[in-house]
Amino acid sequence: METFVSWVATLATIGGACLTASNLGARITGYGFIVFTVGSIAWFTLGQITDQPALIWTNIVMTLLNLFGVWRWLGRQAKVEEGAHRAASRSDGLPGESLFPASSLGSAKLVSRDGAELGTLVDAMLGCRSGRIAYLVVAEGGVAGVGETLRRVDWKDAAVDGDRLNVGFDRVGFGALPELARDDWPGR
Repeated sequence: METFVSWVATLATIGGACLTASNLGARITGYGFIVFTVGSIAWFTLGQITDQPALIWTNIVMTLLNLFGVWRWLGRQAKVEEGAHRAASRSDGLPGESLFPASSLGSAKLVSRDGAELGTLVDAMLGCRSGRIAYLVVAEGGVAGVGETLRRVDWKDAAVDGDRLNVGFDRVGFGALPELARDDWPGR
Protein backbone atom coordinates (compact mmCIF):
# COMPACT_ATOMS: atom_id res chain seq x y z
CA MET A 1 0.00 0.00 0.00
CA GLU A 2 2.80 2.41 0.91
CA THR A 3 4.48 1.99 -2.49
CA PHE A 4 1.21 2.50 -4.38
CA VAL A 5 0.35 5.68 -2.43
CA SER A 6 3.88 7.07 -2.90
CA TRP A 7 3.62 6.59 -6.69
CA VAL A 8 0.16 8.19 -6.83
CA ALA A 9 1.53 11.15 -4.85
CA THR A 10 4.59 11.47 -7.06
CA LEU A 11 2.75 11.19 -10.39
CA ALA A 12 -0.07 13.52 -9.32
CA THR A 13 2.41 16.15 -8.13
CA ILE A 14 4.37 15.98 -11.38
CA GLY A 15 1.19 15.99 -13.48
CA GLY A 16 -0.29 18.92 -11.56
CA ALA A 17 2.93 20.88 -11.97
CA CYS A 18 2.96 20.24 -15.73
CA LEU A 19 -0.64 21.38 -16.15
CA THR A 20 -0.30 24.56 -14.09
CA ALA A 21 3.10 25.52 -15.51
CA SER A 22 1.90 25.13 -19.11
CA ASN A 23 -0.15 28.36 -18.85
CA LEU A 24 -2.80 27.10 -21.29
CA GLY A 25 -5.70 29.04 -19.79
CA ALA A 26 -7.87 29.04 -16.70
CA ARG A 27 -9.46 25.64 -17.26
CA ILE A 28 -6.20 23.73 -17.75
CA THR A 29 -4.65 25.49 -14.75
CA GLY A 30 -7.75 24.60 -12.70
CA TYR A 31 -7.46 20.96 -13.74
CA GLY A 32 -3.81 21.12 -12.68
CA PHE A 33 -4.92 22.16 -9.21
CA ILE A 34 -7.35 19.23 -9.10
CA VAL A 35 -4.46 16.88 -9.90
CA PHE A 36 -2.32 18.67 -7.29
CA THR A 37 -5.12 18.08 -4.76
CA VAL A 38 -5.03 14.34 -5.47
CA GLY A 39 -1.26 14.48 -4.95
CA SER A 40 -1.45 16.37 -1.65
CA ILE A 41 -4.09 13.95 -0.35
CA ALA A 42 -1.84 11.03 -1.35
CA TRP A 43 1.16 12.66 0.36
CA PHE A 44 -1.01 13.20 3.47
CA THR A 45 -1.98 9.51 3.36
CA LEU A 46 1.67 8.49 3.00
CA GLY A 47 2.48 10.65 6.02
CA GLN A 48 -0.22 8.83 7.99
CA ILE A 49 1.03 5.40 6.90
CA THR A 50 4.68 6.20 7.70
CA ASP A 51 3.96 8.32 10.82
CA GLN A 52 5.52 11.54 9.50
CA PRO A 53 3.75 14.50 11.16
CA ALA A 54 5.61 17.14 9.09
CA LEU A 55 4.44 15.48 5.85
CA ILE A 56 0.89 15.28 7.23
CA TRP A 57 0.70 18.96 8.24
CA THR A 58 2.42 20.20 5.10
CA ASN A 59 -0.14 18.41 2.95
CA ILE A 60 -3.12 19.52 5.00
CA VAL A 61 -2.05 23.07 4.14
CA MET A 62 -1.23 22.11 0.53
CA THR A 63 -4.67 20.54 0.09
CA LEU A 64 -6.33 23.75 1.28
CA LEU A 65 -4.14 25.83 -1.07
CA ASN A 66 -4.88 23.48 -3.97
CA LEU A 67 -8.62 23.71 -3.33
CA PHE A 68 -8.27 27.50 -3.38
CA GLY A 69 -6.49 27.11 -6.76
CA VAL A 70 -9.38 25.00 -8.06
CA TRP A 71 -11.88 27.68 -7.01
CA ARG A 72 -9.70 30.48 -8.37
CA TRP A 73 -9.07 28.97 -11.81
CA LEU A 74 -12.15 26.82 -12.49
CA GLY A 75 -14.55 29.14 -10.71
CA ARG A 76 -13.64 32.79 -10.73
CA GLN A 77 -11.07 33.05 -13.54
CA ALA A 78 -12.94 30.75 -15.92
CA LYS A 79 -16.07 32.90 -15.49
CA VAL A 80 -14.07 36.10 -16.06
CA GLU A 81 -12.63 34.65 -19.28
CA GLU A 82 -16.09 33.52 -20.41
CA GLY A 83 -17.48 37.01 -19.71
CA ALA A 84 -14.73 38.63 -21.76
CA HIS A 85 -15.21 36.26 -24.70
CA ARG A 86 -19.00 36.71 -24.64
CA ALA A 87 -18.60 40.51 -24.67
CA ALA A 88 -16.25 40.23 -27.64
CA SER A 89 -18.65 37.93 -29.45
CA ARG A 90 -21.62 40.21 -28.80
CA SER A 91 -19.73 43.28 -29.97
CA ASP A 92 -19.30 41.79 -33.45
CA GLY A 93 -22.98 42.31 -34.25
CA LEU A 94 -23.28 45.78 -32.77
CA PRO A 95 -22.61 49.17 -34.36
CA GLY A 96 -19.19 50.62 -33.68
CA GLU A 97 -15.87 48.98 -33.05
CA SER A 98 -15.66 45.28 -32.14
CA LEU A 99 -14.06 44.42 -28.82
CA PHE A 100 -11.52 41.80 -27.83
CA PRO A 101 -10.25 40.79 -24.37
CA ALA A 102 -6.81 42.20 -23.62
CA SER A 103 -6.10 39.01 -21.66
CA SER A 104 -6.18 37.07 -24.93
CA LEU A 105 -3.06 38.90 -26.10
CA GLY A 106 -0.94 36.82 -23.74
CA SER A 107 -1.43 33.66 -25.78
CA ALA A 108 -2.80 34.74 -29.16
CA LYS A 109 -1.23 33.31 -32.31
CA LEU A 110 0.28 35.63 -34.91
CA VAL A 111 -0.75 34.48 -38.38
CA SER A 112 0.74 35.57 -41.73
CA ARG A 113 -1.21 36.73 -44.76
CA ASP A 114 -0.96 33.21 -46.21
CA GLY A 115 -2.33 31.59 -43.01
CA ALA A 116 0.96 30.35 -41.56
CA GLU A 117 1.41 30.59 -37.80
CA LEU A 118 4.40 32.86 -37.15
CA GLY A 119 4.55 32.80 -33.37
CA THR A 120 2.75 33.36 -30.09
CA LEU A 121 2.23 36.70 -28.40
CA VAL A 122 3.93 36.97 -25.04
CA ASP A 123 3.21 40.61 -24.23
CA ALA A 124 2.03 43.98 -25.49
CA MET A 125 3.32 47.45 -24.67
CA LEU A 126 0.66 50.12 -24.13
CA GLY A 127 0.78 53.89 -23.85
CA CYS A 128 0.21 55.08 -20.28
CA ARG A 129 -1.98 58.07 -21.19
CA SER A 130 -3.63 56.89 -24.40
CA GLY A 131 -4.12 53.26 -23.42
CA ARG A 132 -3.30 52.35 -27.02
CA ILE A 133 -1.17 49.36 -27.87
CA ALA A 134 2.20 50.47 -29.28
CA TYR A 135 3.70 47.11 -30.16
CA LEU A 136 3.44 43.38 -29.58
CA VAL A 137 6.16 41.00 -28.50
CA VAL A 138 5.94 37.68 -30.34
CA ALA A 139 7.91 34.52 -29.55
CA GLU A 140 8.88 32.14 -32.32
CA GLY A 141 10.59 28.78 -32.13
CA GLY A 142 12.07 27.17 -29.08
CA VAL A 143 10.50 24.88 -26.53
CA ALA A 144 8.98 26.22 -23.29
CA GLY A 145 10.83 29.51 -23.76
CA VAL A 146 14.23 27.91 -24.35
CA GLY A 147 15.73 28.83 -27.72
CA GLU A 148 12.88 31.15 -28.69
CA THR A 149 13.34 34.39 -30.58
CA LEU A 150 11.37 37.48 -29.56
CA ARG A 151 10.31 39.93 -32.26
CA ARG A 152 8.57 43.29 -32.18
CA VAL A 153 5.41 43.67 -34.26
CA ASP A 154 3.96 47.16 -34.44
CA TRP A 155 0.29 47.25 -33.50
CA LYS A 156 -0.60 49.11 -36.70
CA ASP A 157 0.53 46.02 -38.64
CA ALA A 158 -1.83 43.61 -36.82
CA ALA A 159 -5.56 42.96 -37.06
CA VAL A 160 -7.54 41.01 -34.46
CA ASP A 161 -9.41 37.97 -35.73
CA GLY A 162 -10.98 36.09 -32.83
CA ASP A 163 -8.19 34.52 -30.77
CA ARG A 164 -5.46 35.31 -33.27
CA LEU A 165 -3.82 38.33 -34.85
CA ASN A 166 -3.36 38.57 -38.58
CA VAL A 167 -0.48 40.45 -40.17
CA GLY A 168 0.04 41.46 -43.78
CA PHE A 169 3.47 39.90 -44.18
CA ASP A 170 4.81 36.37 -44.62
CA ARG A 171 7.43 34.35 -42.73
CA VAL A 172 10.30 36.15 -44.51
CA GLY A 173 8.85 39.55 -43.58
CA PHE A 174 8.37 38.38 -40.00
CA GLY A 175 11.99 37.22 -39.87
CA ALA A 176 13.10 40.70 -40.94
CA LEU A 177 11.37 42.35 -37.96
CA PRO A 178 13.54 43.60 -35.10
CA GLU A 179 14.69 40.88 -32.73
CA LEU A 180 14.34 41.79 -29.05
CA ALA A 181 16.63 40.84 -26.20
CA ARG A 182 14.68 38.98 -23.55
CA ASP A 183 15.34 41.68 -20.96
CA ASP A 184 15.78 44.86 -23.05
CA TRP A 185 12.82 46.13 -25.08
CA PRO A 186 12.47 49.53 -26.77
CA GLY A 187 10.86 52.39 -24.86
CA ARG A 188 8.96 53.55 -27.96
